[in-house]
Amino acid sequence: MDWQTLLTRERLGKPAPSADELGRSPFHKDHDRIIFSGAFRRLGRKTQVHPVSSNDHIHTRLTHSLEVSCVGRSLGMRVGEMLRGELPAWCEPSDLGMVVQSSCLAHDIGNPPFGHSGEDAIRHWFQQAAGRGWLDAMSDAERGDFLSFEGNAQGFRVLTQLEYHQFDGGTRLTYATLGAYLKYPWTSRHAEALGYKKHKFGCYQSELPLLEQIAGKLGLPQLEEQRWARHPLVYLMEAADDICYGLIDLEDGLEMELLDYAEVESLLLDLVGDDLPETYRQLGPQDSRRRKLAILRGKAIEHLTNSAAQAFVEQQPSLLAGRLEGDLVEHMHGPAKHCVQAAKAMAREKIFQDKRKTLHEIGAYTTLEILLNAFCGAALEQHGGRTPSFKNRRILDLLGHNAPDPHWPLYRSFLRMIDFIAGMTDSYATEMAREMTGRSSPV
Repeated sequence: MDWQTLLTRERLGKPAPSADELGRSPFHKDHDRIIFSGAFRRLGRKTQVHPVSSNDHIHTRLTHSLEVSCVGRSLGMRVGEMLRGELPAWCEPSDLGMVVQSSCLAHDIGNPPFGHSGEDAIRHWFQQAAGRGWLDAMSDAERGDFLSFEGNAQGFRVLTQLEYHQFDGGTRLTYATLGAYLKYPWTSRHAEALGYKKHKFGCYQSELPLLEQIAGKLGLPQLEEQRWARHPLVYLMEAADDICYGLIDLEDGLEMELLDYAEVESLLLDLVGDDLPETYRQLGPQDSRRRKLAILRGKAIEHLTNSAAQAFVEQQPSLLAGRLEGDLVEHMHGPAKHCVQAAKAMAREKIFQDKRKTLHEIGAYTTLEILLNAFCGAALEQHGGRTPSFKNRRILDLLGHNAPDPHWPLYRSFLRMIDFIAGMTDSYATEMAREMTGRSSPV
């Protein structure tokens, strides 16, 4: 791979690059299109780790995505400065920063309500549906899209099909930004076989022609059928996500009183060493724990960003060859690598087992089961031109012009139902499921 091709400013759905505007590059336009999209806005009412809470300091998917984008921008710009002589003549470090920032903004845009438990609930429902024969008319590859449902693949569909220019390029982002977004540039047929991360894939069969087009424009090597090498900038997006949710999970854990301040402080102090900000040294017993952690966290992110950028430059030959094993955190040095891994371990052991989170996850299964039974059941009943019941006609009416055509293949109809359900916020999904079961909203 080479940077000239990897950073192309050409857009999906347009024959040529759009003209530059004063102070606004094609990559700035990508950023703005994501920010102004409805799918991005709805992240404000979707679970990050903990249920959407009355505590305003707990992160949602929206605040998490914004924070990841800030770290991603810094990572891209630092790498751009370090590789300035190897980049295309027109490319400034700020361009690299903006590509990574935009991909970070979009990295969770396809996640369904209720976070990762929502993804698992959808997979579980389709496994049961397969047992009832509902997926029999599909190919193995099409069934795999539902049985291994994945928010990253849904996000690729949102960006390239659903938002703005519907089924005509979607948001029409540059190929460079789409490449940096594609964390898993392969289809569900590789989700289990690769052993990379269970269920992980980045493209449904319905978007495979678009993935092929993007990979061709960027020069991503094809590794096997329906699988390509990752764009090098994906590793920066992934590192920004790892850095943020590693540290931010700990902040949320403190807010919910699941962690002790001393253990979080100790972890961050081990990373920054003597490089403590003067403002932190001046803090006294009367200063709030939240203020202390904010100052310390800022310095910790600086150290982690520097380490990730250095690891990227060191691994550039493997990245451009499409051969880098693992993620960027694994190639960071000493204290930085230990900090991210220890933060993740602490979150797994002490935060993810919280009873409030567990009850929320159980509720997610119930809510999504009600919605999937209703919407996919309606699509199934009308399939082949059959006349649906009055109830199912009313369910289909809820989708308006996005309702599937009775003569579509069932795969396409079910995808349209997933588009609707995965796009819901936690609160909207809960309210709709409640009303569908005949229960009125609590007063």
